[in-house]
Formats: sequence, structure tokens, C-alpha cells
Amino acid sequence: MEEPSAKDLYPGTFSRHAAAYKARLDEVLARSESRGRAAVIEWVDPNPGKRILDLACGPGTLSYRLASDVSPDGEVVGIDLAPGMIELARRDAPPDFPVRFELMDMEDLRFPDAEFDAAVCGHGLQFVPDLLRALTEARRVIKPGARMAASVPVDPSRPSEAQALLERAVGGHLPPAPRARDQYVTRRTVEDEDAFAAIARQAGFREARVVRFEESTTWRSPQHYIDMASGWWSMAIRLDAVSTDERAALLVRGVRAIEAELGTGPLEIAGATNVLLATV
Repeated sequence: MEEPSAKDLYPGTFSRHAAAYKARLDEVLARSESRGRAAVIEWVDPNPGKRILDLACGPGTLSYRLASDVSPDGEVVGIDLAPGMIELARRDAPPDFPVRFELMDMEDLRFPDAEFDAAVCGHGLQFVPDLLRALTEARRVIKPGARMAASVPVDPSRPSEAQALLERAVGGHLPPAPRARDQYVTRRTVEDEDAFAAIARQAGFREARVVRFEESTTWRSPQHYIDMASGWWSMAIRLDAVSTDERAALLVRGVRAIEAELGTGPLEIAGATNVLLATV
């Protein structure tokens, strides 16, 4: 079977699992366990009056934080290609809060040149088929001298044992996570700090560098970890392929496998993030 395109695969996947994605990310950010996303916010220096574009905004996790900083006279515009994410982001917007959300492709931004004071992207560029085009569009819509920051997840230096145990317990009963046929080059580029910075400069950014952050997330127990991992897109899309009963049985098997080897918790799960810091 031919692999799907990124734009056929990911918007539907993220729409179906938007609420679970938001719940996991909210927990991680509440514990300050996403150093990469924190670096994204810090780099663009949000302050009152700024207009900031949030690319691949998802459920608005970064958008809302940025909107609080640019209030009352600024504005944050979040765009995403997953309708379910945009619907969820809009649902939580308080009246008169300086944030709005649009269904839009980051490779084809419907904004005039130099419209924004900064742009951010939290864990989104790795899904883009044409990374150069997406970065060129971001460069086009921010002002001269403005900053852009983007985080992308990469493999940690030391994978977590709990992740390996989960895969051994349930992975053989699930299909592999589907991969988009037009995304391989982007994935390789963002995983390489030098290549990631180089393509940003090719897109027109005057300065660009990439900083790597080793991170970890903490879960109260194997059950808590699997509850969150099963709703994350890469596992959720595999679980979609089995029946509800099979899914429940597999997740119980995963919990028991981790408890048998690592105890009842808490668990620390390793991660890593590359963060692009660029200036027009």
C-alpha cells in the first residue's frame, strides 16, 4: 500500500485525538518539563502590543500563553491544518482575549508581507512536506528585524526503559505508525542542527542557530504514563487499528509489563528537542 501524503495523514489524525493531545501537553507544561517550548517563547520576547503568529498551533497551548503576554494591545493568531485542533482552540477563547485561530496551511499563509512582529512553531515543522517553503512563508509574514523560534522533537540521547517495555509488550500486536511519503527529507533536516539552521538561512533569515535540549517528563505511575502515551498521536494512530476491547487489553498488558520491571512509579521518560532560533 502506498504511503499517504503528510497532508492526507496528519490533519485527520490530530483532529481525532485533539483532546488527548491537549491533556498531555497541558500536564507537561504545567510542570515546566518542556524546556524547548519555553525557549521558543523566551526567544520571541512577547510583550504588550506585539502581534505574534503561532504556526501549527494545535489546541492553542502556546497561543494562549503568548496572548497573555501581549495583552491588552497585541494579538496572537494561531493557524493549523487540523480542523479538530482549531475547533478545540477556539472553544476555550475568553471574550475579548487577544487570540484568534484560523484553519490554514503554513506552506501557504494567507497574510500580507511583514504582518507580524514574531512567529513561533511548537513541535510542528517536522510534519511539513516542504520545509523550505514553510520557513520562507514564515520569513515573509514577519517584519524586518523580527524573530522566529521553532521547536521539534528529536530522539533523546538515552531512550527510556519504560518506552522500550511498552513497545515490547504491545508493539507486536499493532501496526507500525504510518509515515508520510513526502516527509522524510524534512525529518532528517530538523534532526540535524546544522542542516536545520542552514535551511532557515536559505529561507531568508539573516541569522539562525539550533539549540538542543535534553528533557524528561514525569508520570505518577505506569498507568498514568500509558494513559497519556496512548492518546499521543504516534501511539493513538496505531491503537486506532484495533478494536476497543483489544485496545483495552493491550494497554493493561503494557501497564503490567512496566510495573513488573520498574515498579509502580513514578516514571521519568526521556525526550529531546531541537529549537531553531532565527532573526530576519
